[in-house]
This record gives sequence, C-alpha cells and structure tokens, in this order.
Amino acid sequence: MADTGIAVCPSCGTKNRTPVSATGKPRCAKCQADLPWLVPADDSTIAGALDASPVVILDLWAPWCGPCRMVTPILEELSQEYAGQLKVVAVNVDDSPGAAAKFDARSIPTLVILDRGDVVERIIGAQPKPVLAAAIDRALAGR
Repeated sequence: MADTGIAVCPSCGTKNRTPVSATGKPRCAKCQADLPWLVPADDSTIAGALDASPVVILDLWAPWCGPCRMVTPILEELSQEYAGQLKVVAVNVDDSPGAAAKFDARSIPTLVILDRGDVVERIIGAQPKPVLAAAIDRALAGR
C-alpha cells in the first residue's frame, strides 16, 4: 500500500501528493489552495491515517461490492467540496481484516465519521450525497 495519494488541485489543476498520515491539511504546492484529501489505507497505515485534525470519513469497502462502488464517486465529490475540512480514508476490508474488525464492519459499505479520532457517527449501506453531506455538516458543527 502506498503511503501517499494523488489529489488534483481544484483551483489550478496541479497534481499533488497527499500523505496518508499527516498533521494539518494538504495544500497545493503551486497555488496553496486546500486540496481534497482522499487516501487509501490498510491495516499497517490506518492508525496514522485516522490521526488527523480534520473530520475523517473512514470508508470500509470491497471491490466486489456494488453499493460500495456507488458511494465512491460521492465521497470523491465530498472530499473536493469539503477540501481543507475533511479527509476521506478508504480501506478495502478484504485486504485489511484488522481495520474491518476494529470498526465492526459487519456490512459494507460502512462509513465511520471520526472527529479527532473519536467516532461521532456510523453510516451503514449506500446513502445519497445529501445524507452524507448532512452527516459531515453535523460533525463539523460539533467541533
């Protein structure tokens, strides 16, 4: 599993590496705009990925799961819309059974919303974008 993701700056289009684990929030190297923070993680990198100051959505998914594939583009959009406020961490439960067990992913997709490492909400199953955005807004309002 790579220790970085790639984010395209919504302001200037520059491709930037975004770390799985970091403090603060990623910014574009060229224009300094906030970047969408969407990174893959696995059992070996999840602790660092979740140790972040922004609100984190942990996406527990599998490649064979149809509803998971429906949620992925929504999370990509939300990571762009909430750039600088949200980090999306995607974990393939087939490759990372430890993370699946730790976060009690009995059904997928399971989305776990964390604020400073504390679980504030769990969403089971594919939900439409307005439902996920409302959950993010609640987490941000509780800061």
